[in-house]
Amino acid sequence: MSDFAIFQTGGKQYRVKTGDVIKVEKLDAEGDVTFDHVLMIGERVGTPTIDGASVVATVVEQKRAPKVLVFKKKRRQNYRRTRGHRQFVTVLKIKEIKG
Repeated sequence: MSDFAIFQTGGKQYRVKTGDVIKVEKLDAEGDVTFDHVLMIGERVGTPTIDGASVVATVVEQKRAPKVLVFKKKRRQNYRRTRGHRQFVTVLKIKEIKG
């Protein structure tokens, strides 16, 4: 087993160790999830991925991230708009790094 891994999901890359709890883009999954798109494990770098490597995680919960406020304004035009957005996220606990 290695000390850390970098994998990709939802268009983003995450550096994880066994036991880490991370928030990723919403996944339609329950129980255990396996990520096969592993870019790096320890000192071993993939080209672009490492064959046979995977990161196993457990879904802790499905929730929404804190609200992000979007404020638009045009000066001297009496134009102001406020919008809020909450992204759906999946909270994962890393169980194992294989490879």
